[in-house]
Amino acid sequence: MQRRSLFQLSAAAALAASAEGSAFASGLGAATAVRHRKVTLGPLEIFYREAGPPAAPAVLLLHGFPSSSFMFRELMPILAERYRVVAPDYPGFGLSSFPKRESFRYTFAELAAVVAAFTEATKLKRYALYVQDYGAPIGFRLALMHPERVTALVVQNGNAYAEGLSAAWDPLKAYWQTPTRKRRNELRGWLTEGGVRLQYTAGVPDDLVERFSPDAWTLDWARLRRPGNVEMQLDLFADYRSNVALYPAFQEFFRARRPATLIAWGKHDPFFTLAGAHAFRRDLPEAEIELYETGHFALETHACEIGARVRDFLRAR
Repeated sequence: MQRRSLFQLSAAAALAASAEGSAFASGLGAATAVRHRKVTLGPLEIFYREAGPPAAPAVLLLHGFPSSSFMFRELMPILAERYRVVAPDYPGFGLSSFPKRESFRYTFAELAAVVAAFTEATKLKRYALYVQDYGAPIGFRLALMHPERVTALVVQNGNAYAEGLSAAWDPLKAYWQTPTRKRRNELRGWLTEGGVRLQYTAGVPDDLVERFSPDAWTLDWARLRRPGNVEMQLDLFADYRSNVALYPAFQEFFRARRPATLIAWGKHDPFFTLAGAHAFRRDLPEAEIELYETGHFALETHACEIGARVRDFLRAR
């Protein structure tokens, strides 16, 4: 009986300690918990993740190809203690509506227009922009529409300079010059299960590949393989040339507005070069540059490091 009583007492104490720890953890997590929401914009339903105090300074996170707001899952809680952090999925990506190509034009101008409408619907009047890959031309288009709203820039492997496009872009450049069906079909190599995985791991040192969670590219591929999605992505590949044509306008925005800028770059990115990262200093001479031993999707391996750096950068503004 005595032994049983001691066991019961120990168990009760352990349960109490566990409950107290859980209460502390949930109290701590409440401030940074990510909420999963949707907003209706006409015929579109836009999924987004949000965290942080509603009245805090805002950070708008814009994802790349072929990902979604899922790519920010580890970054958001790091920033949410001090900032309202908002990350939408574009139409055809993630959990947002995927309208047919016959009813929605998959161009970067259209995606930027949707994001602009999204900021109005979610009352994002001023915000720091965190952009990666496709998020860069979408975010920079947003900045051209409303330059007064951009409080700072964080550019993570997102391009705005011709020298930033590596040789991996040569097949796309050939397609832009001569948009034949044959050349369009040659671009499908990136739109396979293996091609999606390479978006994450290409160029990354072997000892770092194990730090990538396969969930990321598995989820991307599950969405990419939906009927019609590959064709939609090819439409965006074709339209990327419109972003290159806007590089001078983006650069003029940098020079005219001089937003505080942090360049956080995975230096083994096979798609966007280190020269492209350093090129931002031509127009933003005070830009801060941090290079990381990783690839195109730097948050998959360095979310803690990048998150801490971004938090300190924004705090100093």
